[in-house]
Amino acid sequence: MRGQSRRQVLRGGLALAGISLLAGCSVLPRQVSPTSKITRIGYLSLGSASDPAFDAFRQGLVDLGYIEGQNLVVEYRIVEAGSDQLAAFAAELAQLPVDIIVARGTPPILAAKNATSTIPVVFGAANDPVGAGFVTSLASPGANVTGSSALTYELGGKRLELLKQAAPSSSRVALLAHQDDHSLEPSQGILQDAAHRLGFELHTLVVRGPEDVGPAFQAAAAQHADALLVVPGPIILTYRPGIVAQAAAQRLPAIYYSRDFVTAGGLMAYGANTLVLWRRLATTVDKILKGAKPSDVPVEQATMFDFFINLKAAQALGLTIPQSVLQQATEVIQ
Repeated sequence: MRGQSRRQVLRGGLALAGISLLAGCSVLPRQVSPTSKITRIGYLSLGSASDPAFDAFRQGLVDLGYIEGQNLVVEYRIVEAGSDQLAAFAAELAQLPVDIIVARGTPPILAAKNATSTIPVVFGAANDPVGAGFVTSLASPGANVTGSSALTYELGGKRLELLKQAAPSSSRVALLAHQDDHSLEPSQGILQDAAHRLGFELHTLVVRGPEDVGPAFQAAAAQHADALLVVPGPIILTYRPGIVAQAAAQRLPAIYYSRDFVTAGGLMAYGANTLVLWRRLATTVDKILKGAKPSDVPVEQATMFDFFINLKAAQALGLTIPQSVLQQATEVIQ
């Protein structure tokens, strides 16, 4: 079966497992009355069941007094990319029913939105909520959907700038995206404008599964690409070992959007601090559970951005990262 689901009440101890995710997380959950109402949250996502973003959200819930195994049940529906079970799982969550559905990634958000017009749907760190049709506007979402935005498209130009600063001799950039992440088309204008200004020529490579990563890099080599930009998306994040290995094998300076790629050996990453966004999403959920209408809860936009550099990867590529670039980094990994 291509989809996975977990239908168990997790113990409170697991809810605390994400407590070390964010620095300075010392807030302790308030005591919960044994007679507290049981809250049921549905979680719908593509990719892997191992999800640091949802762990951060779970910790935010703990801070607000929602303890799994005491007053909280989470119904997980994790669907592999390309599965045809997404709509069925969304409908299943709506029929249980749950008090609220939390969705990650464009296809799950759309599936949840299509499955119910009455149960609140909250999305975390979405790429383009308005352009994707999730909400009417960031300030006034409308209907039963709201959440947070990672400003993914707006950051594409900044990633190309950092790539040019770190690898100034590069001129042909391969853009790697997953066909189901729907992150490439809306950002094309920003990327093309930035590429023209920086003297880059862009070549788009789309993958459908992990087996396409190798052929995509072969196509990049055939197009004489000398740098790589990976377009954000929760699916392609699960392919990071293969992507990082291929980039290293072809000696392509690469910039990603998540620290996970850099700790896996990638060169650089720049993006919104999604763990902060996901942890703060618990506050949005709490407001709605306490009676606020999703249509009246503005979509929260990212305000914290991180830049990571892996000096070992730079050395392997024969790059000397300029001091001006190093000074911009949130973290330099030796």
